[in-house]
Amino acid sequence: MVIRSYESSSPDPIVLRKGERVILGQTYEGEENWPHWVFCSKPDRSQGGWVPEQIISRGIEDGVIKENYSAKELTMAENEVVQGLKELNGWVWCKRLNNHEIGWFPKDNLKELT
Repeated sequence: MVIRSYESSSPDPIVLRKGERVILGQTYEGEENWPHWVFCSKPDRSQGGWVPEQIISRGIEDGVIKENYSAKELTMAENEVVQGLKELNGWVWCKRLNNHEIGWFPKDNLKELT
């Protein structure tokens, strides 16, 4: 269940396919406990976004994506209920139960229902 609302900061999230090449940028450094995120862009630099380093086969300045990935974030209000599908680096890939929309949401903004 969502205990703290969150608004997506990414209206046009990067979507990558397994085997796709990306240009590596900075590693995320912030107050939040969100380690191991790398800002990546497509080779033509048309689109960029945060990608978990665990799914990148790294080179010096570029990398290859190991699995399909979307940087889509969910905007949600308090008391919404989601199903957590995968947890990674302080975020949860989840499915909103009322409309089945999927995307990333900050783990600290969620509480597990028992």
